[in-house]
Amino acid sequence: MLHFKYSSVINAPVEVVWKFHERSDVMQLLTPPWQPVQVLRREGGLGRGAITEFRLFLGPLPLRWLASHTEYEEYHLFTDEQISGPFDYWKHRHLFEPENGSTRLTDDISFSMPGGEPVEFVSGWLVQAQLEVMFRYRHFVTKRECESLLAP
Repeated sequence: MLHFKYSSVINAPVEVVWKFHERSDVMQLLTPPWQPVQVLRREGGLGRGAITEFRLFLGPLPLRWLASHTEYEEYHLFTDEQISGPFDYWKHRHLFEPENGSTRLTDDISFSMPGGEPVEFVSGWLVQAQLEVMFRYRHFVTKRECESLLAP
């Protein structure tokens, strides 16, 4: 099992950052332009049982990824888990913590790859590097969008 964590401070209250994540177009905003991902459907907002379905492209090959929200505490956290997709296991916790009038946003992901430990040993670093770049972008967009709402 591999683990990835990315955290940053957004200079906006938790409620603002949370509501940004509730937007119907949030997945399109948070998907880096260089990533070939299509959002096929998003149902149920952030609440428990919500569904998100993506189509990823690995070269010319399309892969379907279906995830469901399994935990939900308004203004604190929501968790999505892969139902079907490219990983053997994927659990992504989104944490929102107040910090001196701002919000510490943390993405905490546990995952395992098909092929188990030998594959993770050989290529896990590549997935980690891709996640680092993706979440750096996502936090940049979140910061820009949420802080611009509070600008005079």
